[in-house]
Amino acid sequence: MNRKYRGVVIAANWKMNKTPALLKAYAETLKSLVGHARWCDIVVCPSFVSIPGAIKSFRGSRVSVGAQDVSAFDAGAYTGEISARQLSETGVRYVIVGHSERRARYGEDDATVGKKVRSALGANLRPIICVGESLQQRDMGVTGDVVTLQVKSALAGVPEAQIRRIIIAYEPIWAIGSGKTATAEDAGNVAALIRAVIRKKYGARVARAVPILYGGSMNEENAQELLMQPDIDGGLIGTASLEPETFASIVMAAKLDNM
Repeated sequence: MNRKYRGVVIAANWKMNKTPALLKAYAETLKSLVGHARWCDIVVCPSFVSIPGAIKSFRGSRVSVGAQDVSAFDAGAYTGEISARQLSETGVRYVIVGHSERRARYGEDDATVGKKVRSALGANLRPIICVGESLQQRDMGVTGDVVTLQVKSALAGVPEAQIRRIIIAYEPIWAIGSGKTATAEDAGNVAALIRAVIRKKYGARVARAVPILYGGSMNEENAQELLMQPDIDGGLIGTASLEPETFASIVMAAKLDNM
């Protein structure tokens, strides 16, 4: 991490886990442990139905609420979709865009991800853009090519004035939910590549201000080693975020005097 130029973000992606009834107890525990942490931004992304309860439960703490997805469209006949403006009016501040599960299971391509990024920015949300390679692509040695294309596509049409609100999460597909993790060095190298792509497009001053997170099975045991990489500025946490004590330990791993 490089705190001189950018902040640290630790975000929880609950995916399709937990019901609204379980939210209050989780929030109370998390707030008691790290609810007033000032060394990083803490984000919890529950399912859509739990967002109003999360907004209420985390009010008064430093925990922000995010959504797990957003429509590429502002309004219209899109049954089942939720627009960026609708999310923004609930009090949501962040939104995950382009997660590999959305890409693989729901057919989201790079162009769709780019549209969602622009939609989120237009509603004053901070998109957490997920990029990453499959195991086959990794074995073929094309990780750099795949990630570069995903980053360029996601940022297409995003002006320099808005790029500082972007967050990018490197999530190697082969590591998500598998318990496998890229080595800290490998993850750091890809994060550095992502920053280089941004630098080429927007310049060094802008690139050094963009937080880059690591996904791919970050947990309380490996978080500190990953966060010591100079271009990794936090984590997008899946399974390890489902228990508040475990998630809080990852937040604690990002504390400066722990590094």
